[in-house]
This record gives sequence, C-alpha cells and structure tokens, in this order.
Amino acid sequence: MKKQKFELSKGGKDFIASIAAIAAGLLFGLVILLFSNARQAFPAFGMILKGGFTDGLSGIAQVLYVATPIILTGLSVGFAFKTGLFNIGAPGQFTCGAFAAVYIGVKWTFLPAGAHWIVALLGALIAGAIWGMVPGILKAIANVNEVITSIMMNYIGMYLVNILIVKFVYDPVRNQSVPVAKTANIPKAGLDKLFNYSNINISIFIAILAVIVIYIVLNKTIFGYELKACGLSPEASRYAGINAKRNIILSMTIAGALSGLGGGLLYLAGSGKYLQVVDVLAPQGFNGISVALLGISNPIGILFAGLFIGHITVGGNNIQLYNFVPEVVDIIISTIIYFGAFALLIKSLLDRFRRRPSESGAVKEEK
Repeated sequence: MKKQKFELSKGGKDFIASIAAIAAGLLFGLVILLFSNARQAFPAFGMILKGGFTDGLSGIAQVLYVATPIILTGLSVGFAFKTGLFNIGAPGQFTCGAFAAVYIGVKWTFLPAGAHWIVALLGALIAGAIWGMVPGILKAIANVNEVITSIMMNYIGMYLVNILIVKFVYDPVRNQSVPVAKTANIPKAGLDKLFNYSNINISIFIAILAVIVIYIVLNKTIFGYELKACGLSPEASRYAGINAKRNIILSMTIAGALSGLGGGLLYLAGSGKYLQVVDVLAPQGFNGISVALLGISNPIGILFAGLFIGHITVGGNNIQLYNFVPEVVDIIISTIIYFGAFALLIKSLLDRFRRRPSESGAVKEEK
C-alpha cells in the first residue's frame, strides 16, 4: 500500500502564512523595543499583546471603534484583489466618502432624525464608489494600470476634499470641519453604556454586515464567480464569454464604495473626529492593505485581521506608559505586511515547484 502524503488545504496554508507573518512582525517589534529601552521592553511588549483587554469592556469597545473603518478598507482592497486588481486608492476613496458623510451631516438638517445618518452613509458609499470607478474605467477602456491611477486619485481626492472643506464646512479657528448635526450621528443603541465607552456605536455591526454581504457575493453568486474568474485568468474568462471590462469597472466601483462607507462610519461616530485641512493621506486606507494581506483577501479573514490590527493599535497607544512612542505599532504592522507578502511569494513558489514533478510524471505516463 502506498503511504498517503499529508497535505494542508489552501485555507490551512493561508492561515499558517498569516500566523507566521504576525509572529515575525511582533518579534521585530520586540527587537525595536529592546534597542530603544531594554529595561522596559518586555512590559511594553506585554501591553501590546494585551491590547484592548487591558481596560476591560471599555478597552474592547475601543478595539471595535478602531477596527471598524479598517475592516471596510480591508474589504475594499481584498475585494479588488479577488478580481485581480490592486486597489491602492482606498485612502482617497475613504476621504471622499468621509467628506460626503460630513457634508450631508452638516447641511442636510431638513432630513428626519431616523433617516439623516442613513442618507449620510449612503452619500459616503456613493462618493467612494465614484472615486473607485474612475481607475476602473481607465483600466477597462485604456488598460491603464490601476495602481498608478489609484495613487493619482488619492492625492486628487485629498486636495479636493481640503478645498471643499474650506468652502462648505470649515471651522477656521480649528482648521477643521464643523461638527455634524446630532441627527447625523450613528446610533449608539445603548452600547456606550454597556461598554462604558462613549465612541462605540452600531458601526461594528454595519461592518460585519458588509463582510457577510461581500462573502456571499464572492462565493455564492454567479457575479462573484465571474469576478474571480476574471482575476484568475482574464484570457480564459474572455473566451468563456464573461464581460471582463464590465467586471473590472464594477469591481473597482464596489471596492471604492466599501472604502467610502468606512470613511462615513468613522466621521459620523459622534466621537469628536473631524476632517482636517492637512496634506496627509488617510492612514485607514493604507491599514486596509495590511488587513487584506493578513486576511488573505477572504472577507471572514479580513474581519478577524481588522480586529487584530485594532487590538495591537490600542495596545500600542498604551505603551506610552513605559515612555515608548505608539509608532512602534506602525512598525509592527509594516513588518507584518512585508512578511505577509513574502510568505505569499514563498507559498506560490512552492506550489509551482510541486506542480512540476506531477506534470512531468503525467507526461511520462502518457508516453
């Protein structure tokens, strides 16, 4: 009898690659802490690992608050990945969605209280969709690389929003947007009292709903199958009669809508967060790339990856108690991205080498 070789499933390999990337990132962060202040390094590292659990329910609520927008931007990047596109334009889409939500929240006070925040979120979703659609159209019609156009749209969006803030919703004393109407704040539904944290609201449930919807679209619908087919093999999908150009545009549009929704959820949280007139791209957009890589572009994986990044971010804020700067967590996240991409590269190379012997064996059998 031939011995059966034990082989991990694709999901198992992806999970191991993600865990390895996290371990490498955390280890590198520990090395940075040791070089900075060896005496306080291990207590500070423990604080990062504890994350939101340090402060009980309020700490967990803070993790959910931080994780919500990056889950949406992670979904945005991951959705585009699944269709063979690299949506690096999440920061611009996030910012445009945030401005649309704030504008509606400030100006459209004629809306009823129960509908105001919903309309504001829809505005954020539409603004992000439009900003994502432009690179999609350029890619589909003129075959312009979406990475280049997305980067350009990031900066166009940032400067355009700065102009629009000053023109429509500006507070010159603080150099930021004015507060939105109370009716535009996303309902807290008693969660602030339950967790003893004022910034928590139902946004996390909206993010989870988005995860479920995207999972169903990608894995349970013909449309999702066509999108993934275009990503895996554009030529084969074209021969199969799939409209690749339409799917490219729709993919980038949906990705942009998700990022825009993330911007709306953050700035309508009633947390004292305001759009500022600064020349800085939204970090939540770039964090979405790390979340998508860590979650292997799987919607469920992205949800847990977003919660993990939120967890260590909260822990990173707490290491200031040991005289460390919270930017150490940014280094850890960057390292996780690097090793996550490296792990994916190694995995693809190993799969390629494994295929070669099996292919050569098949050829010999035919002869």
